[in-house]
Amino acid sequence: MFNPSREQARDFFFEVWRKESERLPRTPLEDQAWQIIARHPEYHAILSNPSKYRDKDWTPEQGETNPFLHLSLHLGISEQLSIDQPPGLRAAYAKLMSAGIASHDADHRVMDALAETIWESQRTGMPPDGAAYLQRIWGKED
Repeated sequence: MFNPSREQARDFFFEVWRKESERLPRTPLEDQAWQIIARHPEYHAILSNPSKYRDKDWTPEQGETNPFLHLSLHLGISEQLSIDQPPGLRAAYAKLMSAGIASHDADHRVMDALAETIWESQRTGMPPDGAAYLQRIWGKED
């Protein structure tokens, strides 16, 4: 299982930004990350300045969203959808899309459910509950 450190994860996104900026070839995973980065112009200035932001802490208490966590969750959701894990995730996502929710908004809806599922798993010390994750996606009000 791939389990990058905080620095490795951040360096990955900085490198994707650099490669795009310099028009260098990217790996398939970097291409996938670039598609996510492109949809988040609010993070472009951060990604263009690794020396300033590589070690910065973003805290919810200060009303901040960690851009690297956000981008990583997008990437994780993309992977989950590609392998339909947990089973039924693709159907839940398709249900959001058929309800007229834009793909990026659907990603964020799934992201909220994933974050809550991870938090619950950490709180209880139990593995993530796939059924609860799907219920959190399907059970949200539009």
